[in-house]
Amino acid sequence: MGNGPSEMESVVISSAFWLGRRVFLTGHTGFKGSWLALMLSQLNAQVTGYALDPPTQPSLFDLARLQSHLHDVRGDIRDAGGLAAAMREANPEIVVHLAAQPLVKAGYTDPAGTYATNVMGTVNTLEAARSCRDLRAVVVVTTDKCYENHGGATAFLESDALGGYDPYSNSKACSELVASCYRDSFFRQAGVALATARAGNVIGGGDFAADRIVPDAVRAFMATRALQVRRPDAVRPWQHVLEPLYGYLLLAEKVFNGGDGFAEGWNFGPGPANERNVEALITRFMEAWGPGAEWAPDRTPHPHEAPVLRLDVSKAQSRLGWSCQLDFEETIAWTADWYRAVADGADAQEMMLRQIQAYLGQRLRLTSPFPKDAMEAVDARRLSA
Repeated sequence: MGNGPSEMESVVISSAFWLGRRVFLTGHTGFKGSWLALMLSQLNAQVTGYALDPPTQPSLFDLARLQSHLHDVRGDIRDAGGLAAAMREANPEIVVHLAAQPLVKAGYTDPAGTYATNVMGTVNTLEAARSCRDLRAVVVVTTDKCYENHGGATAFLESDALGGYDPYSNSKACSELVASCYRDSFFRQAGVALATARAGNVIGGGDFAADRIVPDAVRAFMATRALQVRRPDAVRPWQHVLEPLYGYLLLAEKVFNGGDGFAEGWNFGPGPANERNVEALITRFMEAWGPGAEWAPDRTPHPHEAPVLRLDVSKAQSRLGWSCQLDFEETIAWTADWYRAVADGADAQEMMLRQIQAYLGQRLRLTSPFPKDAMEAVDARRLSA
């Protein structure tokens, strides 16, 4: 694995900006939400999470005992009243909206439910946010699949047309339009900056969803059966879960401090180096997993999925100073290490913390002490809350 987290010294993660910052996070019981909740906790933010019960069994949220790391509120983003009440009580300075129906195949099975969650859930979140007196920044997370994809090889720019062939992708394009409307109609005049984040395909330890390549692979390998692969030639921009989450945190800080200058859509992906087809991903994952792993093509009919998806991330690199820190091999190795270690009895939260600390502390060096004036500012915010 090279310079992996198991070989790195554990560090205390700190950031003056996030210290004591009130954050309202929707979708905190999901895969990405669980990782982000723990990252925010390590950055000493005051986090309120609003979500349904964990969507899988097992779930990362429960395995890693994350309930103690935030104020855990259970609710449905389709419940406008319940969501608004929870947000008013939290009175956040920053809202990060992750909650969604996140699966392409589930979108085909339940299109109406997918639109209700992904479109009206976004409306409800932004409507609730309008009543928060101390709100300064909103980040709405959508997907790289929100673009009108005709199967070409060109990487999508943030200015490209939105669309989406399937209900999930299309609902996320609609969510982008909702965010744009609320930005122009309500938030800008209220002094609140709203940005959207479009991340490439995310892998990492603790994803247990159905119909995703890595958790499907883990289940197959642990059962000593061949993984059935639907589209081995499909090209995707693979990245470790920590990469876009750091991007979301950086974007939230930028929109908080920079206002309208950053209130727009942003791509977060690995660039050409990590754009590989599914077969390449699985081959490398099997090597990292060890003996007993194999795959076979799944020749049964499946709904449409885009054959190629690439993101142009030059804007995030040049204007946010963000870029992926892990190469393709490290991305796979960190993911396989997490699953193998937890399967062998390692503590899920400790594995998460080790990788978060290695990524933020060693790779990005977020270890500077809190300046005195930052501590005083946090105390003042707490007294005024």
